[in-house]
Amino acid sequence: MKALVYQGPAGKALEVRPKPKIMVPSDAIVKMTKTTICGTDLHILKGDVPSCQPGRILGHEGVGVIDSVGPAVTAFSPGDRVLISCISSCGKCAYCRRRMYSHCTTGGWILGNSINGTQAEFVRIPYADTSLYPIPDGADEEKLVMLSDILPTGFECGVLNGKVQPGSTVAIVGSGPIGLAALLTAQFYSPADLIMIDLDNNRLEVARRLGATAVINSANGEAVETLMKMTGGRGADTVIEAVGIPATFELCEKIVAPGGIIANIGVHGTKVDLHLENLWDRNITITTRLVDTVSTPMLLNSLRSNKIDPALLITHRFSLDQILDAYEAFGHAAETRALKVIVSA
Repeated sequence: MKALVYQGPAGKALEVRPKPKIMVPSDAIVKMTKTTICGTDLHILKGDVPSCQPGRILGHEGVGVIDSVGPAVTAFSPGDRVLISCISSCGKCAYCRRRMYSHCTTGGWILGNSINGTQAEFVRIPYADTSLYPIPDGADEEKLVMLSDILPTGFECGVLNGKVQPGSTVAIVGSGPIGLAALLTAQFYSPADLIMIDLDNNRLEVARRLGATAVINSANGEAVETLMKMTGGRGADTVIEAVGIPATFELCEKIVAPGGIIANIGVHGTKVDLHLENLWDRNITITTRLVDTVSTPMLLNSLRSNKIDPALLITHRFSLDQILDAYEAFGHAAETRALKVIVSA
């Protein structure tokens, strides 16, 4: 089969690999139909994720059709259409019993990280019964790809951890796919203000179309002053960090209101300074999280009832043979205006 393989920092190639096989009774083999590229894949290529070793097939998102199942799989059969969760969960360990599936002792974020992932023609899914979701007939597969990772990540790590409330002020730093996913799902809670901050005017314009009440281009270095004017000098009740670099996290520290929350989503590969000299008396909370995908069933229902439309995040489409072009487009989003790219296997 064809697969996109990580070859070490900055290295990747489309290779021919053996089709995966059932290794334990709870496995399923899924024939991929649609996948995508995540910002985390770019972090892997930068060398920020040492758990992902050269030779790994990348990717942790997608939809497909069950090809075969192990004898312990009871919820799925060959031919079933399924949504693949970016998180694999055994459902039995102490963390899974606390619904912290990302910390499953034998699962978690392993696809495209410590085991081979979804940017291939076939993928092996551990714990299939608890790591796959059935796709209803007639469902739009492209939209469903957004429910593998970015929508539950934006919602759980940003909106839920950030305790977005009706009438509150929310600032989202980073208007890429994850930030926009947080923007879409924050609207479930009717905040009064949804302010997007980014360097890219195109992405800020997309944010306006998706429901942002105001946008700030931070290129001039005046984002803090601009947001403070917008909020009467108070700051934002919830600040969501959706980039993963020191400068954006420090910006969050400067714009959070007293009593507010900084909800980190970004994948940070280098240290960030925490300015307690400015924050020690401000009653703020800082949260971190890896998505647990506990919200996936709710998001599936919201998609089915047209409460959210994740197709708005899709900008480019490629075949698996063109996946290197897809990475080029996604990795140079400022020039290509890429948000989410769909790769058809």
